[in-house]
Amino acid sequence: MGATRRARNQNPFLSYILILPAFALVVGLLLVPMAQNLYYSFFKWDGISKPIFVGLGNYLRFFADSNFVQSFVNTLIWVVATLAIPVAGGLVVANFLRGLKLENLFKSIFFIPLTISFVSTGAVWSYIFSRDLGMLNGIIGLFSHGTKVNWLTSVPLNTGSMIIAWVWQQLGTSMVMFLAGLSTIPRDPVEAALLDGANKWQTFVHVTLPMLRPVTTVVITMAMVNSFKTFDIIYVITRGGPYRSSETLAVTMFRETFTMFNMGYGAAISALLSILVILVSVSYIKGMWKKDLLFY
Repeated sequence: MGATRRARNQNPFLSYILILPAFALVVGLLLVPMAQNLYYSFFKWDGISKPIFVGLGNYLRFFADSNFVQSFVNTLIWVVATLAIPVAGGLVVANFLRGLKLENLFKSIFFIPLTISFVSTGAVWSYIFSRDLGMLNGIIGLFSHGTKVNWLTSVPLNTGSMIIAWVWQQLGTSMVMFLAGLSTIPRDPVEAALLDGANKWQTFVHVTLPMLRPVTTVVITMAMVNSFKTFDIIYVITRGGPYRSSETLAVTMFRETFTMFNMGYGAAISALLSILVILVSVSYIKGMWKKDLLFY
């Protein structure tokens, strides 16, 4: 150990050399594209002709674009729903499965959807919700004389249908992380609360849940970031339709950039979405960190 430490001290640049390949990949594949995207957000550009500098014109365009306003509202609705349901559901499932005889089997059942790609998930649920050939309408038709529901073309059923598909896939992530958190909680505080007369619900709310705060912070932050940048499932299932009624900022950014060829405006939407994710995530983590200091 001493020789290794001395060798490390004698070669202070060795660590930097070893991380150089990873650092180069991060710079080349992440930081440089981010800087380029921010740069082009100040230009009017179709991807072919010479970019025209418009300053904050693309950002000011947000306020006059009714499609953007609708997309922004849809994004907030999507984030709230796809954040609350999988996180709360994952916590409930994890608490229920803990200690069951077939715990590993049920964990596998809930986790399997996470191994499927977003595109494949969207394709599967598009078939399930299809009006004429969908499995769900086929089951409903057996009990209602052929009644068919427009799951993907009626508002707000289209958004609700996509939320179901998202929860089906993402529930396993929250469940696994909460199970890991529950396994680290000591039994003594729980048993002490039960001995003092608290029931299981009171023990869970006042003892278990506060001790899960670090894990909950991680789960919510990850779910929040994933919800903001969701694109695949929405685009595959509804493409943001009908009439952009289910379109989120990620889909709007893609449409403006690669369909309408408004590269500058699409870059501005991407920059705004990134800033929004960073601000919300940092604010939440900072708030939870302060609470942890007060709690402990």
